[in-house]
Amino acid sequence: WWTTTDAEHFDELARRLGQQYAQYEPVPGYPLDPQLTMGENIGDLGGLNIALGAYHRSLDGNPAPVIDGFTGDQRFFLAWGQVWRRLMREEEMINRVQGDPHSPSQFRVNGIVRNMDAWYDAFDVTPGDDLYLPPEKRVVIW
Repeated sequence: WWTTTDAEHFDELARRLGQQYAQYEPVPGYPLDPQLTMGENIGDLGGLNIALGAYHRSLDGNPAPVIDGFTGDQRFFLAWGQVWRRLMREEEMINRVQGDPHSPSQFRVNGIVRNMDAWYDAFDVTPGDDLYLPPEKRVVIW
């Protein structure tokens, strides 16, 4: 159902996302395999964007309340991080890097949010911050 142009555009965006994930090395000598995790990385990126849009729609045009000093968008992104918070032994991390189609938790979180403009706005992320990614390198697939 895709045109050739659509498929080529999607492949280019997936390639760019894969380049980002190929730079992650959870354990020295064990980089992520973006081909193994690509489907889940794309799913996380699209899913979080859709979830944020749904959250904004749920506000029905009203401003989100600030709770405990956090805006609605800040709480949204903090919740995403908390959902995936994990600790594991190095041996388990190596096993997962070699065979799990899901990126390890910290990369599921950080690898996704750094591609979302709303995250930069929510936390005032700027050049020089650890997770900053220039706008032209951010990937938006869906």
